[in-house]
Amino acid sequence: MSNTEQTLSIIKPDAVERNLENEIKEMFKNKGFVIVKEKKIQIEKSEAEKFYKVHETKPFYNDLCTYLSSGPIVVMILEKESAVLGNRELMGATNPTDAEEGTIRKKYGISIDKNSVHGSDSVDNAKIEIDFFFKD
Repeated sequence: MSNTEQTLSIIKPDAVERNLENEIKEMFKNKGFVIVKEKKIQIEKSEAEKFYKVHETKPFYNDLCTYLSSGPIVVMILEKESAVLGNRELMGATNPTDAEEGTIRKKYGISIDKNSVHGSDSVDNAKIEIDFFFKD
């Protein structure tokens, strides 16, 4: 039985601004991910607030929402076996200075806030996050 999963990946404003979309997509493809759907969008702060609602009580919530809505982002549905875990391993630690060599955040992340990518943290959240951006 195959353990194929889907997960949501966001290429954040700092990476889009530096034209890193293709390099980041290549990193996913090289790790066996299939990009099922993708689109480049700009979201309103109110949409970012809904998306990050899970972090509402945290001190960084407002900055996170402001940042995610500060410029274009690329949202993607990635698919492969154990996609959620695989994506988290490829992204690396939230803080780029703690991330392992060869991870997206180590390579492209600027700071703990501008860490270039977002990925779902569980299969359940992946479903919710994919529906958030791809409701069609």
